[in-house]
Amino acid sequence: MSATPSRPEVVALCFDVFGTVVDWRSSIIAEGRALGERLGIDRDWTALADAWRGLYQPSMERVRSGEIGWKPLDELHLESLDVLLDRFDITLSAADRLHFNRAWHRLQPWPEVVPALERLADRYTLATLSNANIELATDMAANAGLPWHHVLGAEVARAYKPRPEAYLRTADALGLEPQACMLVAAHNDDLWAASALGFATAFVPRPTEYGPEQTTDLEATGPWDVVARDFTELASILAPDS
Repeated sequence: MSATPSRPEVVALCFDVFGTVVDWRSSIIAEGRALGERLGIDRDWTALADAWRGLYQPSMERVRSGEIGWKPLDELHLESLDVLLDRFDITLSAADRLHFNRAWHRLQPWPEVVPALERLADRYTLATLSNANIELATDMAANAGLPWHHVLGAEVARAYKPRPEAYLRTADALGLEPQACMLVAAHNDDLWAASALGFATAFVPRPTEYGPEQTTDLEATGPWDVVARDFTELASILAPDS
């Protein structure tokens, strides 16, 4: 993306992670099945994965609304897991409960992500702009081979997206104005929030993030600076000579 009179050159690409970079749904289903096979537990792991993600926004909304004080995502995930273990009639040891909760640290990237990020890393600063806590995001990067220059988490702002602080304090942590940052996301609402604060925007749809019957975020709904079908095309647009 070149500079224009109305848009300065983008220096940093800031990535939404869950769904955009990693395939959380398939990863959590696989982790549940592996747990079930090891412990002899026969459950609908697909339903549990979807239900776990379904509690994601409501759990963060309790923090955003001030109903409860700040909690990192690992703690919110664990509280949601406890609800689901009871709902699905699953009993786990303390160690297995914590190991399963840390499945979010082991999420796998979409197939084209790592090669595309490596291309982009030669031209831009790559950073996370995620609701994940730093430990979670760092472990995920190490496990998946994600070549971030900076791993930032929600602790940077002590706020969850789409609160403005989540975006503005990420830019500040990078030593940049929002206009020098581009949010890359598969979710239009995330991009609307970032765009309102001056971020450049790139939409990369993940039409199976929520499974084969997904009905949301199948196409761009805003005037985003870049729309790409996947990260390979994103890299070709933003770093054509790489």
